[in-house]
Amino acid sequence: MSSLAAIRAQRQAIPLPTTSFAGQTIIVTGSNTGLGLEAARHFVQLDAARVILAVRSVKKGEDAKASIEASTSRKNVVEVWQVDMSNFNSVKAFAAKCDSLDRLDVVVANAGILRNTFEAAEGTEISIAVNVIGTFLLALNLFPVLRRSRGKTGQTSRLVITSSVVHENAKFQERHESSVFEAFKKDKKSYLADRYNTSKLLEVLLVRSIAAAMQKSAHASEPVILNNVNPGLCHSELDKSVEGVASYILTIAKALIARTTEVGSRTLVHSAAAGDESHGQYMSECKVKEPSAFVRSKEGATTQERVHREFMDILETIQPGVTKNI
Repeated sequence: MSSLAAIRAQRQAIPLPTTSFAGQTIIVTGSNTGLGLEAARHFVQLDAARVILAVRSVKKGEDAKASIEASTSRKNVVEVWQVDMSNFNSVKAFAAKCDSLDRLDVVVANAGILRNTFEAAEGTEISIAVNVIGTFLLALNLFPVLRRSRGKTGQTSRLVITSSVVHENAKFQERHESSVFEAFKKDKKSYLADRYNTSKLLEVLLVRSIAAAMQKSAHASEPVILNNVNPGLCHSELDKSVEGVASYILTIAKALIARTTEVGSRTLVHSAAAGDESHGQYMSECKVKEPSAFVRSKEGATTQERVHREFMDILETIQPGVTKNI
């Protein structure tokens, strides 16, 4: 997408979500602030029976809960559950707790971080640990819960991953190394400057590859809709840890064209109500859209296969047997 096209997309009106989520149980990660908080607020307004704020800080989660209850006048709907997406044991513990849910209709995997300096977590760079490994580790752990819910309710459950249009800008130089995921461990300036974009590209590639694998798996008769969404450039705290010139550029761009946090959150809610046509797809402006030219290219397809293969090995190392949930 050209810069002009991206600006035009930013200017498109995003409709208020109106789909009822009555009776549904919904999890939103990274929901104590920003897009996650506003998406959770919409779900409560749209009559969800149970909305779980999956957050690292319980205190901030409780503040978010109070804000939602005050604005919607709905009590006993919002719950706060702790999870640290940069800690894989925490992710697994959270997923185990979710196994006790009597139903789970929607998961919005919104938690993510943006860094342009190196920080390690779980033996890799933290953006990859949170945006990619932790996110999909949670997703695969929740697939059985989502399928079980469908068996009880007759409604297909959904798992939405918050991605970004910046996946189109990813240089993804790590793909030229012998191991993509080993390359992510390197504190290399050129890699780090592109790391967030690359993490968002990986989300797009993995949603495509995992969705395709789901349709061929032993669980194919118990479908779960998996998609990813670009909320656009929005006012949020995502870039609070960005340093240097990049911070000033983001500040200016947000001042000029950013959507409000509430408007951006609408895209997450629309994706949580999307139909079968969205499975494995990239959504933007509340519609299924084509991802980047690289993703659709022959090289992109080859890279996607390689990333999927490496990533499944990583997940099996973290939690043996988890890839069978696909």
